[in-house]
Amino acid sequence: MSNHFSADNLKFPGDDRRLELTDVFAFASPEDPGKTVLIIDANPTSAPPPIPAPVTGPEFYPGAIYRINIDNDGDALADVAFTFTFSEYRDGGQTGTAWCASGPEARGPEPAGQLLAESFPVSFDGAAQPVPLDGPSPLRLFAGLRSDPFFADVEGALHGFDWTGHDDFADNNVDSIVLEVPSDLLGPGSAIGVWASISRRTDGGLEQLDRGGNPTINPFLNPEGEKNLYNTRQPVDDMANYLGPWTQLLQDKGGYSAEEAKAAVMQVVPDILRYDRSKPAAYPNGRALTDDVFSMRFAWLTRGKVPPTGLRPHTDLMTHFPYLGPPNPGH
Repeated sequence: MSNHFSADNLKFPGDDRRLELTDVFAFASPEDPGKTVLIIDANPTSAPPPIPAPVTGPEFYPGAIYRINIDNDGDALADVAFTFTFSEYRDGGQTGTAWCASGPEARGPEPAGQLLAESFPVSFDGAAQPVPLDGPSPLRLFAGLRSDPFFADVEGALHGFDWTGHDDFADNNVDSIVLEVPSDLLGPGSAIGVWASISRRTDGGLEQLDRGGNPTINPFLNPEGEKNLYNTRQPVDDMANYLGPWTQLLQDKGGYSAEEAKAAVMQVVPDILRYDRSKPAAYPNGRALTDDVFSMRFAWLTRGKVPPTGLRPHTDLMTHFPYLGPPNPGH
């Protein structure tokens, strides 16, 4: 899985799949090279057997804060933040509100900054029209149900990397937030870092329940009993918390030398998706919708011993905004 089922015991954060952050993408707009596309996906329709998915609908979690963070100076703190909240799901519909904050405002946990759109409709029917934004804005925004672009051979991974050729995510859906942003809005240089989080109000406070930037990190690297803790932490603390343990893990399980293991871990610590926009997006430089990150992570974990799965990207991807395929029927 990518970041699917990233809580302890193969559960969803907060025991609710709508709070599950599955993937983060960052790449240059195919329609305008001067813009950067940022995508976060949540609420996967698949569930790991034998544990059933909690009974929820296709909606975003009402009142939760979905957040895209941008670090443009390398200090692992947000310099730009886009936040999104959503209404209750009633009669098959839901609305959302979006903000954009910069500077110190971007580092607070609550929505802040410029209001981009208020009470916009979430798309559940496959419609892919951008949300009308307030003011003269060159941004494009979409929020709604789309086909899950992640592809992986889970059965093969569970049985000694004897790849089956079956894509366990081929017919699944996710709730997607897609932003297309003028690149200079994200920072003056070409290098940025991107990560996302989902937080829920609990007992009057705001609790971060999931977060990530790089694919397949928390589910693959942290042992049971530590995944939930990881989800509550911030990237700025990752070096202190995870450089040592993960370096040791790669030495013990992957056959790396100490120096090789540390260099490999430094690629994903802090857990921020690094993207130099002067170069083509291909993980680990940003992440395109077609990147085979499942195969890449197993190769990374084993120092190249596990071969690629042989799976191909999903054929329903679009060349135009919002780039993700329409939702699959039956989910």
